[in-house]
Amino acid sequence: MPTPLRIGVVGAGRNTRLHHIPKLRKIDGVEIAAVVNRSRASSEKAAKELNIARVHDHWRDLVSDPGIDAVVIGTWPYLHSPITLAALAAGKHVLTEARLAMNAAEARQMLAASRARPDLVTQVVPGPTTFLADAMLMELLAQGYIGELQSLDLLVSTGMLDRDAAFHWRMNRDFSGVNIMSMGIWYECVSRWVGPARAVMARTRVATPYRMDKEHGERRSIEVPDHVEVLADLANGAIARMHWSSVAGFMPGPEVWLYGSEGTLRLEQLERDNLRLTGARRGDKAMAVIEIPENKKYRWRVEEEFVGAIRGQEPVRRTSFLDAVNYMDFTEAVHISSREGRRVYLPLG
Repeated sequence: MPTPLRIGVVGAGRNTRLHHIPKLRKIDGVEIAAVVNRSRASSEKAAKELNIARVHDHWRDLVSDPGIDAVVIGTWPYLHSPITLAALAAGKHVLTEARLAMNAAEARQMLAASRARPDLVTQVVPGPTTFLADAMLMELLAQGYIGELQSLDLLVSTGMLDRDAAFHWRMNRDFSGVNIMSMGIWYECVSRWVGPARAVMARTRVATPYRMDKEHGERRSIEVPDHVEVLADLANGAIARMHWSSVAGFMPGPEVWLYGSEGTLRLEQLERDNLRLTGARRGDKAMAVIEIPENKKYRWRVEEEFVGAIRGQEPVRRTSFLDAVNYMDFTEAVHISSREGRRVYLPLG
C-alpha cells in the first residue's frame, strides 16, 4: 500500500467537486480529510454532501491542521496566493485552481515560496482546452511542418453582447485581479506550442460599464474588459494577433491559425472536448484534416500527476508555477499596455 496522503480542501466549488475530489479519491491511499468554505454553514453542507469528516471555520485553521499533508485550493484567485504561502510555510503540498494569482507580483511570490521548499510539490490546474491536440501540434512544429513560424492568429468569442447579463465574480477585480475572460487559459495553451511572448501591445474595451449584482441587490461598476485585442512579439520574431471577446457575435472560432514559411496549421474548437486540426503545405490545393492518434492525445490527469509528484513517481508537467508565472506576466502586460497605451516587454520580473 502507498503511504497515506491526507488532503484538505479550501473551497469546494464546481471544479473541485467535478474533478479534484472524485479523482483524488480514486487514487489508492488518498483521503479527503477536511474542508472549509466561505462560511461554517457552507462548509458543513459541503462536508455532508461530499462525505468529508472534518470541517474548519477558516482556511488558516485547515492549513495549520497537523492531520493534513496537502491542500487543494478551489477558491477564486484573490485567495490563491495567501493560502499557498501559508500552506507552504506549514509544510503542505499545494494544488491550486487557475488562474494562479491576482497579478504577476503575487505569482512571483508564490514561485519564490515554492522554490524555497523544494521538498514540497506545487501545481496549478492547467488550461485543458487544447489537451487533445497539444502533443500533435508540438510535434508538427518541431518537425518543420510549417517551416519557420511567421504569425499566429487566435480568435475566441462567447457571442453577442448581453447588456442584461448579471454581474459575475469574474467581472470583479477584487476577486479576479487582472485576469480577463479566458485569456490566460488560451495563452497558456498557445505557449505550450510556441513559447511565451516577448512583448505585448493591447487595446481593451468595457462595453457595459455597470451590471446588476443580484446577490447583493446593487448596481456594480465593471472594470474587467468585454473585448481584448493583442499584438504580441514571439521569441522567433513572429507576430501573434489575439482576440478575446464577449461582444463579438459570429466571430469565427474559437480557433488558432499558425502561418509558416512552408505551410499553415489551424486548430478549431468545435465543442468543449472536440477539436479539429487541419493543415496544408506549400504545393497543396487546400487544407486537409490531420488525424490525431490516440497515443498523442493528452487527457486530464491533474490529480494523478499531483499525487504522483508527491510520491516521487513523476514531475509536475501541467502546470508548474513557473509556467503559470509566464501567463500571469502576459495577463498583466495586457492590462498595463491597454491602460498606458504602450508596448510592454516580457518577462516583467
